Amino acid sequence: MDAKNYAQVLIDGKIYTLAGSEDEAYLQKAASYVNEKLAAMRKIPGFSKQNGDYQMAMLGLNVADDYFKAAEEARKAAGERDAMEKETYSLKHELVGTQMKLEAVLADLEERQRQLEQLQKKSASPEAGEKAQESAEAQKEPAEPQEELVRKALQAAEKAGSRRGGHR
Repeated sequence: MDAKNYAQVLIDGKIYTLAGSEDEAYLQKAASYVNEKLAAMRKIPGFSKQNGDYQMAMLGLNVADDYFKAAEEARKAAGERDAMEKETYSLKHELVGTQMKLEAVLADLEERQRQLEQLQKKSASPEAGEKAQESAEAQKEPAEPQEELVRKALQAAEKAGSRRGGHR
């Protein structure tokens, strides 16, 4: 159980001893609020002419009014906070979905770029592909004499020249 704290406070020119579980600073703050509220009420014309019970009842009603207004503001703030948290969650979810789509599109783009590069290499040098195929076949066959290799190289060069529309 919390220990009781005691504080001497000044309200309406009188000293009161308050006891509570809150610390002395909090008790002083509460007493100061009541004192300020009472001073504000005294500025209202005719308030000071009323009897003490009426003044205390009006003071209590004003304090209650402040409390209910503050509680309503807190309720609205909590509602706004909850709505913002929901919106934040929704936006985070949307962001994750968008990031996943972006990653998929980037992966697809990289794959298509790789395919394009391969196609460009193949289309840029069709004779290179033929030469690679011929050299692979040559490796499978027994070694041919030097003259036969030169003859095949000339034939390949002539084919490449005629495909380009020119002769060498």
